Amino acid sequence: MSHTPLPVLIAPSILSADFGHLADDVRDVVNRGADWIHVDVMDGRFVPNITMGPVVVEGIRPVTDRPLDVHLMIVEPERYLEDFARAGAERISVHAEATPHLHRALEMIHGLGKLAGVALNPSTPVSAIYHVAENLDLVLLMTVNPGFGGQSFIRPMLTKIRETRDWLDRQGLTHVPIEVDGGINPETAKWAIESGATVMVAGSAIFRAPDRTLMIQQIRQAASHPSVPISR
Repeated sequence: MSHTPLPVLIAPSILSADFGHLADDVRDVVNRGADWIHVDVMDGRFVPNITMGPVVVEGIRPVTDRPLDVHLMIVEPERYLEDFARAGAERISVHAEATPHLHRALEMIHGLGKLAGVALNPSTPVSAIYHVAENLDLVLLMTVNPGFGGQSFIRPMLTKIRETRDWLDRQGLTHVPIEVDGGINPETAKWAIESGATVMVAGSAIFRAPDRTLMIQQIRQAASHPSVPISR
């Protein structure tokens, strides 16, 4: 199915920012070209790490007018949706694996006036989102096992990205972007974009880059230099 390609968007993950200077880091990556700010929320139960909550979202909301893209890696996400919406999130993604009531969670997000996404772990099949197609504003595919920053991209996820894009297009959901999170740098972004993803979450690659402006540009322009990824 042919359609107008979605733009490539860059969403730096503040998980890799300097929390002693978080506001400054958010302002900096926005000034250097970030499109969204990605907020990884971990509860120590769904994933083996604890990060941040609504207070952090509320704290960075006045710092930028860029959309805050909140990724809930938590069990019982329904309990906290209103808190994150009130704190200033524009997009809220919940994991299909984290709730037995995925449809209800997405309906709740929309009821709060926010855009709703579903996140899938590497081993979760695309079929997990088949029955919530009409509720999707975003599909977030984990390209590492969630829980920690700085991991390496899992190359077999390229097949999953292509499968997801093909399925979305067949449903007439050509406007729904695929976001990828984990191990994103200019090389892996190239593979992901060629496979059908358009929103690149990058943490350490951006925040630890000697030149953040150049890094954001390189990730955004990655698909301009075609390559043949090596899968394993």
